[in-house]
Amino acid sequence: MHYADPEDKNRESDEPIYFRNLQYMNNYLVEFLGTALFVYVILATGNPIAIGAALALVILLIGPISGGHVNPAVSVVMASAGKLPTNDLVPYCMAQIFGGLTALELYNRYD
Repeated sequence: MHYADPEDKNRESDEPIYFRNLQYMNNYLVEFLGTALFVYVILATGNPIAIGAALALVILLIGPISGGHVNPAVSVVMASAGKLPTNDLVPYCMAQIFGGLTALELYNRYD
């Protein structure tokens, strides 16, 4: 898998179940933060170079953790291609949508 899989059967672990559930939350949290950063850069700059650099940075930073989708459309495609479990599709999309809305609110308040 291209993202951290908390249900990896090959991983031997004595950690409690809530630690494994935290891995799911980490995936959603980094998608939220990555989308928020990316959308904020779009809103604040409007500069194509800055937007491309922000997207590249976000994908490099969160890609190893959650796949670096940063867009609900990408998450839907990855789920339909079988690279993202369908159980994760709605939480990923919700995290990305809320990340974008948070960036919009921050931009409106502090710009």
